[in-house]
Amino acid sequence: MSKLKPEYYQNTDAIFLAQDLLGKILFTRKNGEVTAGIITETEAYFGTEDKASHAYGGRRSSRTEAMYQPGGFSYVYLCYGIHHLFNIVVSKEDDPKSVLVRSVEPYKGLEIIRKRRNMAVTDKAVSSGPGSASKALGIDMSFNKKSLTGDEIWIEDSGLLYGSEDITSTPRVGVAYAQEHALLPLRFYLKNNRYISKNK
Repeated sequence: MSKLKPEYYQNTDAIFLAQDLLGKILFTRKNGEVTAGIITETEAYFGTEDKASHAYGGRRSSRTEAMYQPGGFSYVYLCYGIHHLFNIVVSKEDDPKSVLVRSVEPYKGLEIIRKRRNMAVTDKAVSSGPGSASKALGIDMSFNKKSLTGDEIWIEDSGLLYGSEDITSTPRVGVAYAQEHALLPLRFYLKNNRYISKNK
């Protein structure tokens, strides 16, 4: 397997990337421990014109500044004061598009993942849903604004390819405030993988 290069992330089509990232493997190294999960569920956010995006209307703040980096960096934020959500910044600098990783299938460091989640790695809840996926891989605010080509957090191409028949698309989760954009089918998941947040 090979680590994805910066130019991969700098594709301006966040919707394509949200689908293409399915099957690729997200690695973290924390306190010397390496864990990894196969990406099974994502959501695309298309930036300043997306009413569900934190960058809608060109909003910039200390929190959202990470989204304005060039593609190939991470954007991690705290949801409800509890869950760390991991987003992949894509497109060019100052074009704040991103892909949220919603679920992963445990792949490496299974015993570490089990301890972090205090449940069996065979339990799909161990890493299904964005908060659970981040906790399983040890992702917290210390991973915000990190390069995805470094040695703390990165993604490798597993060589797995999926066609449209392998992928389900639905509206994104928890974005009812986004009016008509809440209905866009920008959540993608692998049909035949059990490590997804919900079948819908």
